[in-house]
Amino acid sequence: MIVEVRSYRIKPGKRDEFIKLFEARAIPAQRTYGMKVTGPFLDVENQNKFVFLRSFPSIEERERMRNAFYGGELWKKELEHLAMPLLESYDVILCEASSGCVFDIN
Repeated sequence: MIVEVRSYRIKPGKRDEFIKLFEARAIPAQRTYGMKVTGPFLDVENQNKFVFLRSFPSIEERERMRNAFYGGELWKKELEHLAMPLLESYDVILCEASSGCVFDIN
């Protein structure tokens, strides 16, 4: 399994707005392409930051799913224009789960 650890720095005072958009529109859209999304996790020390995990069965499936999502009409014509102006930056750490990896998030 391939896991992205995605960390977003939101423009000051915009995190609540971004989270609403993310939860209502971005998560369901990503899931329609087969991505598994866990989060968001709100940074308790930085009110302008949050983290989420996005997982894929393989590196090849990651590429296919990402291309489908970011190349799709919803991202290009709507979500990109709503989300990107709220972001200062983002960082992605690409990981491969070890054979003993357990996702046990309640």
